[in-house]
Amino acid sequence: MRYTSFTSYDLVLLAHGLGVSLALFAVTTLIGLLIGTMWAVIRFYRVPVLTPLVSFFAELLKNSPVLVQLFLIFFGLPALARINVTPVEAAIITLSGNTAAFIYVIAVAGIESIGRDQIESARVFGLSRWQILRHVVAPQAMAFAIGPLTGLLVNQLQVTSLISVIGVVDLTKIGNILNLRTLKPFVVWTVVGGLYYVTAKLIALLGARLERRLRAHTAWKGL
Repeated sequence: MRYTSFTSYDLVLLAHGLGVSLALFAVTTLIGLLIGTMWAVIRFYRVPVLTPLVSFFAELLKNSPVLVQLFLIFFGLPALARINVTPVEAAIITLSGNTAAFIYVIAVAGIESIGRDQIESARVFGLSRWQILRHVVAPQAMAFAIGPLTGLLVNQLQVTSLISVIGVVDLTKIGNILNLRTLKPFVVWTVVGGLYYVTAKLIALLGARLERRLRAHTAWKGL
């Protein structure tokens, strides 16, 4: 085998790297959705002390570079708190927090898009705050937020490529390994970029389909 040749095993390596990227993307998205939604609920209920803390952390996370956050978790925690963090753990913590911050902003915008008259009407009919959140606020906020959320998820998929710098063997890391071995950067990075593009396109299509279904359910159809 020549130093610059490709092998069939390279396809296995690319598939493995893509699987790692998608797995981390899925895990951090779920964690981010949970945390970001919880933060938005805290903001909705205006919980004392917690509300300003949530706003502060969200602003800090969404307005600072993800790579810096990644370095702080991976290199800073062991040095400051004597906590050993693996590359995968650092990636999950960083990407989950960053995703949560943006989901919080999207969720808050979705909640605030709902007219106060609807909430006041629900209160008149005797609905509790939890019932208002579940039956009035949440369905409409989801329909409003699915578009921005899809754009965020596509962006967060691209952001996962940064975790290769701390040693996570994701798709970008595999691309770098193949580039060094084959010395064919144009071919390697075209394939890697194509895989990211196809995956992002699938996410965008699924998001658009879900948005159409949600808006169809919430659209006024007349009497």
